[in-house]
Amino acid sequence: MMEYKGYVGQVEFDDDANIFHGEVINLRDVVTFQGSSVQELRKAFEESVDDYLEFCAERGESPDKPYSGKFMLRLEPELHKMLAIRARKERKSLNALVHDTLAHAAE
Repeated sequence: MMEYKGYVGQVEFDDDANIFHGEVINLRDVVTFQGSSVQELRKAFEESVDDYLEFCAERGESPDKPYSGKFMLRLEPELHKMLAIRARKERKSLNALVHDTLAHAAE
């Protein structure tokens, strides 16, 4: 994976076409790039991100932020209840309990 200005590009190699191609994966919009060498691929990735940001600016739109920090989660009511009880027992908010649990799982 590659990163530039907070945007992450995932790359694959197409053996038939003998070319690398990638996509920015932390956007709702589709931003792609390709290159025949690592240097060409990195340059194309950075140019694609810059083009995306310029395009948004020209249209007067805010570009997608890679991550807002907000995360919507749907649970079964019983699991929601169990987590809320556990959070109260640990003297935490439900948000803090879920944050801590996910942070531990991501390690």
